Amino acid sequence: MPGTFSDPIKAFIFDLDGTLIDSKTDLVHSVNSMLREIGRKELPTETIAGYVGHGAPQLIASTLGPDSSKADRKAALSIFLDHYGKHNLDATRPYPGVEEGLAALADCPMAVLTNKPLKMTLQILEGLGLAKYFSAMYGGDSFDKKKPDPQGALSILKELWTQPRQAAMIGDSDVDIQTARNAGMLAVAVTYGFGNYDRRFNPADLYVDRLTELASLVSLQQP
Repeated sequence: MPGTFSDPIKAFIFDLDGTLIDSKTDLVHSVNSMLREIGRKELPTETIAGYVGHGAPQLIASTLGPDSSKADRKAALSIFLDHYGKHNLDATRPYPGVEEGLAALADCPMAVLTNKPLKMTLQILEGLGLAKYFSAMYGGDSFDKKKPDPQGALSILKELWTQPRQAAMIGDSDVDIQTARNAGMLAVAVTYGFGNYDRRFNPADLYVDRLTELASLVSLQQP
């Protein structure tokens, strides 16, 4: 359930795929390239996009299905990561308003916490010119546990010298809202993106159409 937050929001942690960047096309192309290579039929775009958000190993496990073996998943993951590592900036771009929104929050400490592998996270953020906005950037292999476990978010907040109630988690999926709840942070959901998100079961504290709206949230809550 949505929480009640009275403290000023001083720091922001952002999801990556579906929140900062529209990476759906490149992810889908890389998954389907892997499927072709192993002799399987391609899957529809929305099917693959619905699997995104829990990290690359889970993306491949969901794509191959429950009957796949551990060896199958390992081999397929390697193929996917190789292809995606070479093509993750082909069509991927920041969503409208992202750069403007981040620039408006430049006085606040900001971080990225994604379940995507860190190497590719850095490659994409640097390639798109977004890395300069963040004090910290972490991937799904940066901590022992992935989102929605709060370990990563809480570790980042310590690094940013910020209490959970003074921070917001921004994402496009159930995973991100659950992460915010588990960490005791303000939960902000973007209305765009492609992550699986059910407002009924994981309602956010705030919904935004563009990240530029976050600046007014900060200014309104300043003492």
